[in-house]
Amino acid sequence: MDWGTDLWDQYDGIDKHTQSGLDLVDRYVKFVRERTEIEQNYAKQLRNLSKKYLKRGSKEEQECGFTNHQSFQDIVNELNDYAGQRELIAENMMTGICVELTKYLQDLKQERKTYLADAKKAQQNLEISFKQLENTKRRFAKEWGEAEKATQQAEKIENDTNAVKADVEKVKQHAHVKTHTAEECRNDYAAQLQKYNKEQNTFYYTEIPQLFNKLQDMDERRIRCLAEGYSQFAEVEKKVLPIITKCLDGISMAGRNTNGKQDSLRFIEQHKSGFERPAEVDFEDYSQGIKPASSDANLNHPKVRTKLWPFSHKKTKSPAAEDFSHLPPEQRKKRLQSKIDDITKELQKELDQSEALEKMRGVYERNPQMGDPASLEPQITQTSQNVGRLRGQLTKYESWLAEAFRGEDSTNTAVNNNQYCSMSADPSQNIYSEFDEDFDEDVETPIGKATALYTFQGSSQGTVSITEGEQLSVMESDKGDGWMRVLRANGDEGYIPSSYVKF
Repeated sequence: MDWGTDLWDQYDGIDKHTQSGLDLVDRYVKFVRERTEIEQNYAKQLRNLSKKYLKRGSKEEQECGFTNHQSFQDIVNELNDYAGQRELIAENMMTGICVELTKYLQDLKQERKTYLADAKKAQQNLEISFKQLENTKRRFAKEWGEAEKATQQAEKIENDTNAVKADVEKVKQHAHVKTHTAEECRNDYAAQLQKYNKEQNTFYYTEIPQLFNKLQDMDERRIRCLAEGYSQFAEVEKKVLPIITKCLDGISMAGRNTNGKQDSLRFIEQHKSGFERPAEVDFEDYSQGIKPASSDANLNHPKVRTKLWPFSHKKTKSPAAEDFSHLPPEQRKKRLQSKIDDITKELQKELDQSEALEKMRGVYERNPQMGDPASLEPQITQTSQNVGRLRGQLTKYESWLAEAFRGEDSTNTAVNNNQYCSMSADPSQNIYSEFDEDFDEDVETPIGKATALYTFQGSSQGTVSITEGEQLSVMESDKGDGWMRVLRANGDEGYIPSSYVKF
């Protein structure tokens, strides 16, 4: 079944149907375009939201050390990536659907216009041929009527006995001419009729069927293209679903990576001071004649010791010292280790540069045409000086770190007790003291056993790495600074956080 055969007389219906199809394509393009605008606005709002909640700066970087803070930042970053995929959806829909269908729609409109114009032109030609047929028919009818009238007039005069022979011949001649003219008109009419029937047959059985079938083919192609556009509406989004799913999985992973216990331990590591708790206040018995060192006006007032309250609102900043002795013990060790790590990296960089310069000097010495070895001497000298300076700094900070680990074990309690008693008199006094570097090198006996609760990576000087569940020998208990010295089964010995093990 096809339009040319079954709808040969439905020109107006085909006209409206094909126009409706083109209108549908145009509506769908507008629909997709509005969808892309929604996606673009959605993506823009998501990016603005991500930008608003993305933390920057040193304070935020410190907070991101906690899993709950870092996980939130991971969510913000994943949401920003998700916004990028929504933008990609909008872009692909615009280029893959709107642009392509708009271009195809223009081609279809021109094609449809051509076919309909050809159909109208064929119909107009048939109508002209029909008018010519009607004209020859009317002329034939007229001439035949006049010929019959002339013949009847000739017969009447011929039968009239009173008629003159010349008149009879004249009338008969006139009738003959009219009859001949009528015969010519009859032949013209017959020829025109034959021509019209042939053109009509061509019109209804060839031209119109071909044009209507072309319009049918055009409409079916339009539908196939539109169907592809319908499918792309989903396929465009399906193509980015793996990445979108990855973003959503990242958000889920952020939730799983949030660990309250780990954050608590992290907070302890960042803020633990290492100080001992204040000792009990001694009783001062004034009834036994004990007198305060103050003036007589204060004899009736007992002496009160200054306390380091844990909920104080004001913090007195001590002058910064190069060895970080102005910091609490635990924070001092962290800062010293961080400084050692920085110096180590810088030293390795200088050593690599020194090695490269030495190799280059060797190449120049073997191949003078490539360069003058003496030209490298300033750089080699400067690098050597930098290596010496950095090694000196490294030794200095390592000795301070070792001192921090050794010294606080034996003097921390005394220093703190003295600190609380004298803080009001000299708040700037350094709470640390120099320690004897001599220590007992005799073989020690473990004082107990412990099991590791968590895995600890001992990257600092004097520390040791342990694994969750590992059995450890306790060589030195916690002195109040939150650290203890342990011995592993493989012979490694060092300090670990006391909260990471159980006895």
